[in-house]
Amino acid sequence: MNCEVCQLKELEVEHFEIREVLRCILHTIVFHRALGLVRPKDVDLELFEITYVQCGDVELEKKIDEKIEHFVSWVEKHPNKKSQICISFYEVKSKPPSWFSNKPEHLVWEQWYVNLNVTQHPKPHSGKSHHTKVVVDPGESASEERGSRRVALEVSLLEVMFQIIKFVNEKKDHVPPISEGVIYFPHEITVPRKFQ
Repeated sequence: MNCEVCQLKELEVEHFEIREVLRCILHTIVFHRALGLVRPKDVDLELFEITYVQCGDVELEKKIDEKIEHFVSWVEKHPNKKSQICISFYEVKSKPPSWFSNKPEHLVWEQWYVNLNVTQHPKPHSGKSHHTKVVVDPGESASEERGSRRVALEVSLLEVMFQIIKFVNEKKDHVPPISEGVIYFPHEITVPRKFQ
């Protein structure tokens, strides 16, 4: 089976932005791979002027939030590292029973890699150097820098959302036939392991 891979554009985020950014991206991917009748639910981000759509399934929301919390705890133990979450869609095929395994086989047909560079916010500096007598209000420059960084992240997040939509619309040949009564393709979200 052909497995399509989509590497999403890397986003530079601060720790407090992780949850909101990942919810937006993961729910956008899952929504665009929903098969059956879903109850779309618009969600407005608190940190950005962006609205995305969820499938309206409480269990799915809990599953995604749980994986995001695993990711956040990994980031707290490994600060200032680039990291990645992968969401894999698969088809379940039953294998003939063998001596070693009786489990069904998971044939992955699509993988999405969400790339984040989690940064620590730099400490404000006095703006005073030994080369100049000009003193800049540290609060003002830090606030301006954070504001422009936030706008840049918002633009990048929108680009990632459009990248998802473009991929879904262009790459359709690898999607397996739909099983009756299935609303979502089976999928797995993997986060970095604790020992890395």
